Amino acid sequence: MAFLADSLKRIKPSATIAVTDKARALKAAGRDVIGLGAGEPDFDTPENIKEAAIRAIREGKTKYTAVDGIPELKAAIVRKFKRENKLDYKPSQISVGTGGKQVLYNALMATINPGDEVICVAPYWVSYPEMVALAGGEPVTVTTTMAEGFKLKPEALERAITPKTKWIIFNSPSNPTGGAYSRAELKAITDVLVRHPQVWVMTDDMYEHLVYDEFEFTTPAQVEPALYDRTLTVNGVSKAYCMTGWRIGYAGGPEQLIKAMSTIQSQSTSNPSSVSQWAAVEALDGPQDFIARNNKAFKERRDLVVSMLNQAKGLHCPKPEGAFYVYPSCEGAIGKTASTGKKLDTDADFVTELLEAEGVAVVQGSAFGLGPAFRISYATKTSDLEEACLRIQRFCGNLK
Repeated sequence: MAFLADSLKRIKPSATIAVTDKARALKAAGRDVIGLGAGEPDFDTPENIKEAAIRAIREGKTKYTAVDGIPELKAAIVRKFKRENKLDYKPSQISVGTGGKQVLYNALMATINPGDEVICVAPYWVSYPEMVALAGGEPVTVTTTMAEGFKLKPEALERAITPKTKWIIFNSPSNPTGGAYSRAELKAITDVLVRHPQVWVMTDDMYEHLVYDEFEFTTPAQVEPALYDRTLTVNGVSKAYCMTGWRIGYAGGPEQLIKAMSTIQSQSTSNPSSVSQWAAVEALDGPQDFIARNNKAFKERRDLVVSMLNQAKGLHCPKPEGAFYVYPSCEGAIGKTASTGKKLDTDADFVTELLEAEGVAVVQGSAFGLGPAFRISYATKTSDLEEACLRIQRFCGNLK
């Protein structure tokens, strides 16, 4: 269509949203579908957070707010960064957006010039390279391997940096793999970045609290204070606090960058939902004990899914340190033929046939920049996960 912008040609629709929508449509048509595509906890938002939102409505806190967050929420975020990450920010260094995605997007729109390069570590969240491209930059993919735990090695980072590199987008624990960097692994990465003062660090800590087996989370500016002045530390309430639909993300960073991000937001969406902001104050300042309870359930689900997928013919599934995803290789299934007679040439073929044959919706690894693999979200009830894994085992067993 001639009047559409050329920038649309640079990006693809979100694969995770596409598979979730397809699963919903099949369910609506009466198909028995188990959707494991969406990264969304099945636990309800805690009662105290919901009550804070209801209280805000009753008290008339429903008007426009400051563009990038109410002072009370910025203060709660400052306390959170100090308490949990040993990072000191002033309220003027805090940005609040409509979900973490908007915060990342604002930062890229505020800083990217044509030709600027942004390092994305594959497998990456599907939106990182697309947002870079939309902002006019060049996404530079550094690919990891399953043998390395899907983690960036310092030598690979060093090779990828050029005079045009403006950012690295860093995500731990990772969506889609669940891989998380220990303090020592992170220090090796930050040592490289210290030597390249033109490279800024955008760290997506959305899954910070979702870690297992005594893993200790750290974030780049905490591990290497020399990077503080060129790090945007991004987080939000969606995953750990079971508030995906409330749409509140936030970041701490240098004042000049935060101000530029606010300018972008002032001319796009303006303020995030006022009611959601008051709920987020309660989330950050209120009781945190439910997180450990939820994590216990997530860990049990992770162990179940890893065990069952490793019993499926042609699949190999590593055990991740965090988030609520597994990222099994389906290399052993590529080249085989499904019961429909369709030959599986790619991981996209694998997930399409799996959905058609068994009604299990997962996302192909190629959408995250590394295949043949697929991502499963285990943030859903255990009985559904067990049934889905049995269907995957059957599907793989029927391949010829």
